[in-house]
Amino acid sequence: MTTTRHPDIPAGSYVYTAPDGQKMAYAVSGSGAPLVLMHGWGCNSSTVASIANVASQTNTVYNVDFPGFGASPEPDSIWGIERYTRLIERFVRDLGLDNPILVGHSFGGRVALLMSSRTPVSKVILVDAAGLKPHRSLKYYLKVYSFKAAKSLCRLIYGAEKSKEKIEKMRSRHGSSDYKQSTPVMRGILSRVVNEDLSDRLSHIEAPTLLIWGANDKATPLKDAKLMNKEIKNSELVVFPEAGHYSFLDNPARFAAVLNSYLKQ
Repeated sequence: MTTTRHPDIPAGSYVYTAPDGQKMAYAVSGSGAPLVLMHGWGCNSSTVASIANVASQTNTVYNVDFPGFGASPEPDSIWGIERYTRLIERFVRDLGLDNPILVGHSFGGRVALLMSSRTPVSKVILVDAAGLKPHRSLKYYLKVYSFKAAKSLCRLIYGAEKSKEKIEKMRSRHGSSDYKQSTPVMRGILSRVVNEDLSDRLSHIEAPTLLIWGANDKATPLKDAKLMNKEIKNSELVVFPEAGHYSFLDNPARFAAVLNSYLKQ
């Protein structure tokens, strides 16, 4: 493990190199007990900078760029939530961050959920967090199976090698905006992680947990928050009526007040 200053990102920023060679950029601010801040998919540490600013009033904040985002190089293989979580667990262990607070927005919430279900942490704060497999409509499954049928037909007509380019074009046309904007490796990771269901880990979380949610969140709907609140033993839910998936940006003043109060408890 090595930790070095990063020359291309602001002062207070570093690069952690894991034993397997994977590099991860992170920024440090504030003082006090350690807090690890994890951003959502398609974002980076700058997206959650406002959260870091509030948390750094009471804690030492380690604001990470997950591999494949921000200043961190992407993995060399298709990772799932387990690999991302193991990296953060190793990061925490190598930097000597004893019982940190975990804060995860969206995709970062997946890592926070899995890690806190098996690793000692002092608190968990889930912000519009992902982690539960979404309910799929009949239209969605028709689309998926139609695409699988088209892939098989494409391979029969064009052969294994020539069909790869055509299949990728089909994916690009019909995939989500996150999918379209990703590299092939990150597309593979996105396809994998969105189908990972962590609902069986919720009851294993022992640390006090705060859920902050936007009532109008379409990406991770409020019903997910209510299920998490029900299954995580020592948890409480705060809902912002007019906010969406980025509740900390939609209502920054109230978010800051809620977060600051919880961190001071």
